[in-house]
Amino acid sequence: MASQPENDRGPLVLTREVGPLRIHALDAGLQRLDGGAMFGVVPKPLWERRIPADDRNRIPLALRCLLVEAPEALVLIDTGIGNKESEKFRDIYGVENEGNPTRLEDAIRAAGFAPSDVDIVLLTHLHFDHVGGATQLNEDGSVTASFPQARHVVQEGEFDFAASTNERVRASYPQRNLTALTDAGLWSFVRGEAEVTRGVRVLPTPGHTPHHQSVILGNGGETACYLADVCPTSAHLPLPWIMGYDLEPLVTLESKRKLQERALREDWLLVFEHDPDTAWGYLEEDGQSLRT
Repeated sequence: MASQPENDRGPLVLTREVGPLRIHALDAGLQRLDGGAMFGVVPKPLWERRIPADDRNRIPLALRCLLVEAPEALVLIDTGIGNKESEKFRDIYGVENEGNPTRLEDAIRAAGFAPSDVDIVLLTHLHFDHVGGATQLNEDGSVTASFPQARHVVQEGEFDFAASTNERVRASYPQRNLTALTDAGLWSFVRGEAEVTRGVRVLPTPGHTPHHQSVILGNGGETACYLADVCPTSAHLPLPWIMGYDLEPLVTLESKRKLQERALREDWLLVFEHDPDTAWGYLEEDGQSLRT
């Protein structure tokens, strides 16, 4: 495993091989969310041992995207928050992702590529901290696609759900994150488990949202799984440690159970999108700890 140029939080990029694939964990920045919301019914004296909170009860969460060198495409999985949010928003959520135009693009370049090299943007779901970086605010105030050469893949049901006017979910799905991609005709929808390109498959893992998906990487031999929000940090490995943000927590529980059983059986490398310290590791038999 190789590391790449660093910023004040550590390496912008961590790189390793997964079978025939080369994967790059990209530091696309940091956000801070309420610790109680991140751990749901788990009492604070338990969760704060794993990730301490600040004086506003927020915990630091990585915005860790994944760049995958697949045989037939360069795939970017999730895109962080982007640069469209107001100063008030950035203060509330403790966002740190400054760069050119954000830290995501800096990390892509540190991995040896230009943003224009990305062929596929694969989105686990459409919450603002996963799809926000797929579009960018320009100096003239317009919003355009950050990766205009790429097709943007998401579950069709997730796209439809993101258009919901339901008051419970509306704030998580700002429409400005989606409109420019729709106008540019860049969406590509899948339904259920599907191969996106050789070596890259999506696997529905509902619960956080009804159509959330994780990503399976590999062509036989070693396999990695980009978990996204079915298990956002290594602290969420215990099955009942489920976010208060999850719309269907009992569904999340079953999604996690099935993933963990398969990860143990097939010795998957698990990739964590939001863990502030741990990018990846292998699940131990207890289902609650990792070897890295």
